[in-house]
Amino acid sequence: MSRYYRYRLPPWALKCLIVVESVTLPILIFQLIRTIIFPTSFDVLLTLFLAFIFISFYLKWI
Repeated sequence: MSRYYRYRLPPWALKCLIVVESVTLPILIFQLIRTIIFPTSFDVLLTLFLAFIFISFYLKWI
C-alpha cells in the first residue's frame, strides 16, 4: 500500500486543496465568533469540524 502524498494529485485537485487550505482559517474565525454570539448545536459542530480540518492542514495530515 502506497503512502498518501499530496503532490501526486492531479493539478486540479492540488489547486482545490490549496484553496481549501487557505480559506479554512478565515472561515474558522468567522464561525468561532458566530458560535460565541449565537451558540446552537449546529454551530458548535461546524466549528469543531472546521477546527479539525484546520489542525489537519497545519500538522500536514492532509
